[in-house]
Amino acid sequence: MNYLAHAYLSFSDPDVLAGNMISDFVKGKKKFDFPDRIQMGIMLHRKIDEYTDTHPATRQAKEFLKTSAGPYAGSFVDIIYDHFLALDTYEFEEGQLALFAQNTYTQLEAYEKWLPEKFQKFFYYMRLQNWLLNYRSAEGIHNSFRGLCRRAKYIDDPEPVFEAFMEHYEALKMAYEFFFPHVKALAYHELLYLRGG
Repeated sequence: MNYLAHAYLSFSDPDVLAGNMISDFVKGKKKFDFPDRIQMGIMLHRKIDEYTDTHPATRQAKEFLKTSAGPYAGSFVDIIYDHFLALDTYEFEEGQLALFAQNTYTQLEAYEKWLPEKFQKFFYYMRLQNWLLNYRSAEGIHNSFRGLCRRAKYIDDPEPVFEAFMEHYEALKMAYEFFFPHVKALAYHELLYLRGG
């Protein structure tokens, strides 16, 4: 899952949100440098990623991108899942996504002292360009694909991947629709477990 899904699967808990969003920027035992409730978010993020990577729907979705994306197919699928989440009217009614995005940015800003420096730079552009809202558009996904290619070592052209995304759009949407209720339930129960509930 990508940033929108990780924010959404923090279930409106600001501490968990902070940890969930910075997890990729916190390596190994560095997680213990953070308060317990932020650590919950870091651990939740990792559980979500592990579950996502091994889910049958994700494995199927990656097949559609394997030729164009190679070893990065999973990273592109994460972005694609955010696209379909952004368009999911069951999860976000009309106008709710824009409000959710702004609330997420505001909550994260309050945790500035806990945000790793690399994430702070990332977050600046996320908020400036409103990534969480713009995942809903094809242009927003194209921009995210370009950003991934800029950071990746072994792929520099997003166009073939974007073409594969558009070509297999309906099949990828079906993969999301099968997958998301499962990961939402997993994340909810994992957070209960982490809280000791």
